[in-house]
Amino acid sequence: MTMQFLVVDDHPLMRKGIRQLLEEAYVSADVQEVDSGEAAVERVRRCAYSLVLLDVSMPGLSGLETLERIARTRPGQRVLMLSMHSENEMALQALRTGASGYVTKDHAADQLLGAIARILGGGRYVSAEFASVLATRFAEGTEGPPHMRLTAREFRVLCMLASGVTPTEIASDLSLSVKTVSTYRARILEKLGVHSNADLTRYALQHGLIQ
Repeated sequence: MTMQFLVVDDHPLMRKGIRQLLEEAYVSADVQEVDSGEAAVERVRRCAYSLVLLDVSMPGLSGLETLERIARTRPGQRVLMLSMHSENEMALQALRTGASGYVTKDHAADQLLGAIARILGGGRYVSAEFASVLATRFAEGTEGPPHMRLTAREFRVLCMLASGVTPTEIASDLSLSVKTVSTYRARILEKLGVHSNADLTRYALQHGLIQ
């Protein structure tokens, strides 16, 4: 059976580079590309891929929101998240949402191929350094900080609010009404146990969600 890969990234050069890497490593594979989360969800709706390689940061549906929809659309679909962000709370959020692995884009090609091979073999992948973080959290018996209970959309709105983006700008960027953004904000404040946007910014800085 021919392996099928789906590369999801809004940057053409990044898609081309990943596609070339896959085609060299898996000569007979069918490698497809899309440039948005919406297109990725539609492709996964029609086809079960050997692996979806999904960028975390995209306009429109973010990588985490796309991952969440893929998990609902086709449970069990293997997804490797690719990110410019260091392996921190973003990686935890991705794994919690159902990702099979998380790799930063600055990793060498052989490390990316190693992650792909491990996931195709039925395993999961994170770097050795991040595995240590997960092991510590498990040993401490903690479920993680409050933002781990947020949905992918709530998490995105949190990061935007904490970065100083206004509700009107968020509504425009995410194709939502301002009222809907306000509803998300109220849920986020409640789940995090804070009371203002300034509190959100302090929380996000404390937990490494923004810089």
